[in-house]
Amino acid sequence: MLPMLKYELVEKKKWIDEETLLECYAIGQCTPGIIAVNTATFVGFRRKGFWGGIFATLGMVTPSLVIITVIAMILQNFMDYPVVQHGLVGIRGAVCALMLNTVINLGRKSLNKPVTWALCAGMFLLAVFTPVPTIIMVVAAALLGIIYNKLPGGML
Repeated sequence: MLPMLKYELVEKKKWIDEETLLECYAIGQCTPGIIAVNTATFVGFRRKGFWGGIFATLGMVTPSLVIITVIAMILQNFMDYPVVQHGLVGIRGAVCALMLNTVINLGRKSLNKPVTWALCAGMFLLAVFTPVPTIIMVVAAALLGIIYNKLPGGML
């Protein structure tokens, strides 16, 4: 969904720029729920206020809910077939590739200073090797970013 949001919001409709979308991604990641829905809600709110947020959320959730419900009803009858199971394995691979593409694109735009690289590496290591909750890492990274920008010349 994130590459689709970028295409629709930044490239096709030009409602927001890529930098703003990155900010929306960041906020969408920090808030509970699905990042694509959170991002759409935030963009809708930024563009049209409360009702923009409501309709953006409904526009993002409703088609998926209907499609997933129909597919689940149909797929339930065919889950035991090997071809269906193999197809789902392929879909998982495609989803991983799309997520990796999004991460790479976000990294290209966000990791533009040594301090952002250091924060990224540090948070990655914390996420992989410790049980530190995600919210703690996000708040810590935000505080470190604030401190960094308050230092003279913005240098550590």
